[in-house]
Amino acid sequence: MRIARRTEEGEERDIAVTSALRAVTIAGMCGLTGFIDFSRASTREDLEARVRRMSRTLVHRGPDDEGHFVDEAAGMALGFRRLSIVDLSPAGHQPMTSDCGRFVLALNGEIYNFEAMRKELEAVGEAPAWRGHSDTEVLLAWISRRGVDAAIRAAAGMFALAIWDRRERVLTLVRDRLGKKPLYWGFSKSHLLFGSELKALLAHPAFSSEIDRGALALYLRHAAVPAPYSIWSGFRKLVPGTSVSIRADAPGERPRESPYWSLGDAVEAGRRNPFEGSPKETLEAVEKMLREAVAVRMVADVPLGAFLSGGIDSSLVVALMQAQSERPVRTFTMGFAEAPYDEAAHARAVAGHLGTDHTELTVTPEEARAVIPKLPALYDEPFADSSQIPTYLVSALARRSVTVSLSGDGGDEVFGGYNRYAWASRIWRGSGWIPAGTRRALASALGHVSVDSWSRWAERARPFAPKRLMPTLPGDKMQKLLELLPARDPAALYLLLVSLWKEPSAVVKDGKEHPTILSENSGWPRGLGFTHLMMYLDHLTYLPDDILVKVDRASMGVSLESRAPFLDHRLVELAWRLPLSANVKGGEGKILLRKILAKYVPPALFERPKMGFGVPIDSWLRGPLKDWAEELLDERRLAREGFFEPRPIRARWEEHRSGRRNWSPQIWCVLMFESWLEAASSGPQIPRSP
Repeated sequence: MRIARRTEEGEERDIAVTSALRAVTIAGMCGLTGFIDFSRASTREDLEARVRRMSRTLVHRGPDDEGHFVDEAAGMALGFRRLSIVDLSPAGHQPMTSDCGRFVLALNGEIYNFEAMRKELEAVGEAPAWRGHSDTEVLLAWISRRGVDAAIRAAAGMFALAIWDRRERVLTLVRDRLGKKPLYWGFSKSHLLFGSELKALLAHPAFSSEIDRGALALYLRHAAVPAPYSIWSGFRKLVPGTSVSIRADAPGERPRESPYWSLGDAVEAGRRNPFEGSPKETLEAVEKMLREAVAVRMVADVPLGAFLSGGIDSSLVVALMQAQSERPVRTFTMGFAEAPYDEAAHARAVAGHLGTDHTELTVTPEEARAVIPKLPALYDEPFADSSQIPTYLVSALARRSVTVSLSGDGGDEVFGGYNRYAWASRIWRGSGWIPAGTRRALASALGHVSVDSWSRWAERARPFAPKRLMPTLPGDKMQKLLELLPARDPAALYLLLVSLWKEPSAVVKDGKEHPTILSENSGWPRGLGFTHLMMYLDHLTYLPDDILVKVDRASMGVSLESRAPFLDHRLVELAWRLPLSANVKGGEGKILLRKILAKYVPPALFERPKMGFGVPIDSWLRGPLKDWAEELLDERRLAREGFFEPRPIRARWEEHRSGRRNWSPQIWCVLMFESWLEAASSGPQIPRSP
């Protein structure tokens, strides 16, 4: 095991983070983009020049190769940037045209079962004369022989696709089932524009829009703009598990997204066909499928490694990688000088036990804060999960040694790992039986008690109460409990639980929230228990809109491909066939994963309180970031911009700055919008309102 880290004396490390960050620009896996000019007013030269301009904004997603396709008669152009992972030869060049000449494909992502798909075509005599061995060529062969719908239903992986049918003049956009890969699309000035990131759409001269205040209100609630919305009015994120087809010969038509897979269907199918094996057989089935999910994600023609925090999810992924590897797996951990946020020692212990080739780097607060100016360009639209900072740092660290890195993302949602599943369930069991009116009155009455008073009472009770019942920041915890108390049902409690600003429409001027899956529950599976409902909603919202956005932009920003075995849709479908008790019981989650990991790693190395992956934004805002925040939150500035009501923001900022309350998530959310707006306003390609 090799460790690279900063000593207490500040000696040089064999991997220097400062120089690494300076070398990395927002300028990673593949990126696609393109447009249709319905007016047919563009010449071939215009089409080529504009799509090149769009695709070059995505060079960070694909630094190895660039390709373009133009259909002048249809006014259509398709651009691609390639990060070469499988088939590094010119045979993997994209956009790729089918052997029959009808279909053109740009694939951002990986089709993990492409070898099985290739063999199926070969077995029935439908295979073309293969030009290379890329997954793109295999998927394209399926499309040309069996149609788009059959091909995407057969494909297992993470992907965003743009498929151009030259004969029918139809463009089909597709996003993978769980939302690993992003895809934006929308109409402006007789054009359809689409791409992996918004910056590609903004690079086209036809892009014209204004900030969507309904989406901004949703952003204040969730710290991210949820699909299908984007921060720009009229432009959408393609929803996971859906496709949309646009006809070049139907300029006035507004197409609808069509699902080809849904989590709700997977839940219902799992309930109709539950796994009926013994506990031992259940454990073996999950381990076998997870092992296979890890194995297919280890296929790459470039250096490969894994993120390792020392927690259950990443440790299990690394353990299964090492069990299937002939040499030590490369693992990467980012340590922090602030002890409460530092998981490096735990990761080091797991790496030592498994015998990985481990790289650990301790980052100073100054190095972490140096990432903040990069965030607006990295995320393209407001995004306020502060763990975006360490995610970028560990991605930059890994990219110095590997091109692909596996992660433990999705383990909590699929196997019930979040702490809130247990304590929110206890809150509902303890209070749900009380009439809603009584709970509202109680919350209102107790809401007048200050945070400081709750904290003082808790301190007085501390000598007489069990240690496990005494939380940190008891005043804040009590206030949060009172915010949840009035919830009329489990769905309302969940919405309050995941909301940063509980009434964002009162903060955003003219900011009526758009409907979302959380406000329109007609499509939810019926009869889910409280914990299963939370897992289902997290999987539909928090996972694709926050977690996967965070990891995709951070890793792609440094040209690193991140793969998540827990998000293999076949494993997700199996997990929903299992009873809740297989994963969550007695306040403990991920029971199955713990049992599997214990086969490879002693429980003493991973059985510990969940830490998360964050940075001390709360104290930074009272210290080194205070002046920066004050400038962005200036009351006159907020009033002049016209997006926010300054008063509630200033009130929370004053409370936070004084130390009376910890409002850092809410303040960070506003700051990330203001920082994005400032960058957008100074950029030459940012449009004004039409």
